[in-house]
Amino acid sequence: MGQERHGHDGAAVRVGISGSYGGMNLGDEAILAAMLNQLRQVPGLEVVVFSEDPADTCRRHGVAEAIAIRDLGREEARSEVDKLDLLVLGGGGILFDGKAESFLREVQIAHDVGVPVMIYAIGAGPLETPSARNLVRACLDRAAAVTVRDRAAKLLLEDLGISQPVEVTADPALLLEPEPLPAEFPYRESLDRQRRLVGLSVREPGPAAPQIEVQHYHALLSNAADFMVDRLDADVVFVPMERNRRDLQHSHAVISQMHWPERATVIKGDYTSGQILALMSRFSFALGMRLHFLLFAALARVPFVALPYASKVEGFLAELGLEMPPLAGVSAGRLIAHIDRSWDLRDRLTAQVAARVPKLQERARGTHRRLLELLATRKASSAAGLGVESWSGQHPG
Repeated sequence: MGQERHGHDGAAVRVGISGSYGGMNLGDEAILAAMLNQLRQVPGLEVVVFSEDPADTCRRHGVAEAIAIRDLGREEARSEVDKLDLLVLGGGGILFDGKAESFLREVQIAHDVGVPVMIYAIGAGPLETPSARNLVRACLDRAAAVTVRDRAAKLLLEDLGISQPVEVTADPALLLEPEPLPAEFPYRESLDRQRRLVGLSVREPGPAAPQIEVQHYHALLSNAADFMVDRLDADVVFVPMERNRRDLQHSHAVISQMHWPERATVIKGDYTSGQILALMSRFSFALGMRLHFLLFAALARVPFVALPYASKVEGFLAELGLEMPPLAGVSAGRLIAHIDRSWDLRDRLTAQVAARVPKLQERARGTHRRLLELLATRKASSAAGLGVESWSGQHPG
């Protein structure tokens, strides 16, 4: 949909981005928004996004072209991949049991047709099934570059026996910029401007988080929410990061267990990742499970407490120098005590996070510079005359 396509036989250099895109998860959309923002600063570059919902991707991100490539047969998909000068897989946590095969199909096709592949700041795991482990190893071994967003992903891939160097960069969403919220936002969402607000985030069980025990974490969050209503005199605001993955239902299930449900609300509207980042700055405190909710809190310099359900959350906390035991080891009393102490130390914690985020952002920019290096060395006729040699020297903001 959209523009004329030249492929790697014409004048433009063409990059395909493949990941978990299509409006399903605001964390993934934040990753894509940040990637596109950097790529738009490169002259003479065409970008096509392989999306689950091309219409949503074009509307949400203003891209000229998006394709539901996983709805295409293999030969049709091969035709689309063959038009690329580079296939980018990532970012996000996309290599896990039950989904890795789907995300790696285009990578296999790219290897078959000779299109270089960059693995872009991904997360990985859980990967327990032999078939998924073998496929990940085979596909990534042939990639032109492999970058991951955290050390846990690097260790997992190395454990699989990948011979390629695995570079740890950082989550691309660290480079997301806030976008204005609609003027009517507080009224639409029934938020009291006069009250202190605390943001909350839930996470449903699923293939990427099979170990989550719903009753346990619902009880934790409902008790913690009531405590923050009492202790901080705050209203609690649940932010669904995956509306299509039952975040709404789980948010309401937590509220149903609260003593003060009238002091809780769930964000109902469909907003961009940048708008949710802007919303985060209105919170005085945050408590959450989802990685990108916590990442948004760090970007907005909002003190937060995490419930680490996976190594990716634990890794992010470690990068910020924050401590919290894994979800399974947290009791209601322990969580409330941690929230209480974190609130008292909020200025110190905010300063600590503010000092560390810029270093992570610079590592995130390093992923983009690695992409530019690959394009600079791509010996395709489409690169002729575009000054590609200078791209790897750019340092987009």
